[in-house]
Amino acid sequence: MHTISRRAFVFGSAAIAGGIAFGAFGDVAQAAAASDNPLSSGLGPNAVTFNPWVEIRPDKITLIAQHTDIGQGVGSLQPIMIAEEMDLDPGQFEIRFAGPSPAYFNSGFAEEFAPFVAADQSPAAEEARAAALEYLRKTGLQMTGGSSTVPDTYQKLRVAGAVARETLKVAAAKRAGVAVADVRTQSGNVILPDGKKIAYVDLAADAAKIPPVLDAKPRDPSQWRMLGKPMVRLDVRAKVLGNLKFGIDMKMDGMLYASVKLNPNKGQPLKSYDASQARTMPGVKKILEIKNGVAVVATNSWYAIKAVETINCEWAPSTYPAEQADHWKVLESSFRPEFLGKEWKKVGDVETGLKTGTGVVAEYRAPYLAHQPLEPLNGLGLVTEKGMEIWVSHQSPQFVQSIAAAAIGLKPEQVTFHNQWAGGSFGHRLEYENVRVLAEIANQMRGTPIKLVFSREQDFLQDIPRQIAIARHRGSVERGRIVAADLQLASTAPLKGLLERSGAPSKDPDGQLAAGLRNVYYDIPNFRATSYEAQGLSPSTTWRSVGASTSGFFTESFMDELIHAAGLDPMKARIAMCTVPHYRKVLETVAEMSDWKGPLGNGRGRGVAFVESFGTPVAEVVEVAKTEQGIRIEKVWVAADVGKVMDPINFENQVQGAVVWGLGHAINCELTYAKGAVQQTNYNQHEAMRIYQCPAIEVRGLENDPKVRGVGEPPVPPAAPALANAIFAATGQRIREMPFNKFIDFV
Repeated sequence: MHTISRRAFVFGSAAIAGGIAFGAFGDVAQAAAASDNPLSSGLGPNAVTFNPWVEIRPDKITLIAQHTDIGQGVGSLQPIMIAEEMDLDPGQFEIRFAGPSPAYFNSGFAEEFAPFVAADQSPAAEEARAAALEYLRKTGLQMTGGSSTVPDTYQKLRVAGAVARETLKVAAAKRAGVAVADVRTQSGNVILPDGKKIAYVDLAADAAKIPPVLDAKPRDPSQWRMLGKPMVRLDVRAKVLGNLKFGIDMKMDGMLYASVKLNPNKGQPLKSYDASQARTMPGVKKILEIKNGVAVVATNSWYAIKAVETINCEWAPSTYPAEQADHWKVLESSFRPEFLGKEWKKVGDVETGLKTGTGVVAEYRAPYLAHQPLEPLNGLGLVTEKGMEIWVSHQSPQFVQSIAAAAIGLKPEQVTFHNQWAGGSFGHRLEYENVRVLAEIANQMRGTPIKLVFSREQDFLQDIPRQIAIARHRGSVERGRIVAADLQLASTAPLKGLLERSGAPSKDPDGQLAAGLRNVYYDIPNFRATSYEAQGLSPSTTWRSVGASTSGFFTESFMDELIHAAGLDPMKARIAMCTVPHYRKVLETVAEMSDWKGPLGNGRGRGVAFVESFGTPVAEVVEVAKTEQGIRIEKVWVAADVGKVMDPINFENQVQGAVVWGLGHAINCELTYAKGAVQQTNYNQHEAMRIYQCPAIEVRGLENDPKVRGVGEPPVPPAAPALANAIFAATGQRIREMPFNKFIDFV
């Protein structure tokens, strides 16, 4: 999953040599169309499917969203990309999430899997991406994450819609006895030369009898009706009215409800328990022992949650340090050769450069963080003699099958997975805490549908958190220039942990620890970036923007310190040092947006930060004011280049939400351990940014990147360093550790 095989690399290199450039028209889409189409089975009479994304029956049109909607809007954007090409209007089709299938492999991961930074689009880098693409195609890796949905589907879904459109035109022309060139499509109909309309649903049986037109080309963006223009997300009305069914809303006849109490010492077993009080409580049907805890099955979720809370459990101790102070001590001692992950980048003579001019040394820290989506972990499962059905929102459909199957002794193909709308994730729904225990409970209640709902406290206690990290950076400046920068990071390994729990362990260095560490696009003649992987700490996992969420703060804060030591303007210096032209344009744009003219004075300050993550360069300026009560965040300006803005309204909302997310966590949030368990178990202890604290956020999307990029995560990493740099500009105080409220008050 994580390593590109030599064979795949050779194949990809040959493809480049043969002229099949990565991302060329139709390459990804036609390959997927040629795979076994998961929509073909059980299609029924007089129905047709042209590819894994379009299904037409006599009574309806269904468009498949292969990526999970976790609140980022892709449950709307994916079908709109198909509908744009099919000449369908909103309301003329249904949306269904894809089931597990290699046909839905994520080609967008090719950028992350290739060992080159995003700005490197040299022939060697493109060959590696072609190799990664072939690897992904062969493995059929289906996953939502890494801001990859739009990069993955931009080409394939538009081609899928074009194939459907052109095939329906052929079917209509054949029925009417006219030339295909003389028919057109509009609003779910084929329009004949005489103006007569034939609805797509009426053409399903005809279209099923002819081969799909696989060489259909998507339209030029200049012809778009919906894409690229402000649109109302398809899910907004249902969400506002409370009609949309999330995973937690699923119901089934005869269903019982379950809740759990699991060992707070993550991953460790239950030693003993006393459920005598729970057995006498209202609605309780069963008390079940599961792998690392207990479950109560009751007639509703509230009864189950309240009863399971009364069970007294004796837990096996944690394998990681019981107290938070010792977690930091482990990190502090991890900057040693035996914990070396990788030297990700080295330019020039770093040691000599560090001895030149004026030296700057700084240490930064970032704590564990929870994911805390509003919808707690849940799921609905039914186990029978034939196998298991599971209804849950998850970002990795295939791994849900394998994890659930392994938990109860089934084969993955015996698990049928139905993906659901999610009330948030931020990486939480890439893990499997709920999947495994739901399978165990449903297996002990065979024939009865079981609805599992975690209490908020259990959701926090069992959450696999964001990585904890320390950075030790050194640098030097001379004559108004940064001469050297040596960036060293010690951290838990989030991606490797996720892969191991997914059943696909990797021995490679964790690539996410390079994010925000090696992809520094400033002209620094002597530069080195090194990661160390701490061992024996709490398991950690992907969290919105993953490695860049910590390293972006570390790196851009340190760059600001070096720039200040060199006597330079923070914005002008970054623009002058930036080595990638369209990245430089992002910085120039945010400078123009914020009318950057240097220091503000009078207790006011602005900070700037620039981070590229998942291929998307983002620059942010934060303005703050010092008051008697504390720091007030007044305004934020953001510029991001995604190559193509597909939905301007959702783009702006995603960027604004990411900034609020990044600022709120930088200010307020951390998870700490005591006696092996997380101490923060609800929102009042892991507090998001309050509405009264939220600044105005101005956003601009650029389209200079030659590739289409994602935007769900990249605006998060610059938020914290831009705020820290603004606080320094206003007060002279450097904050090098999150959360900031440990050192300064906010109003």
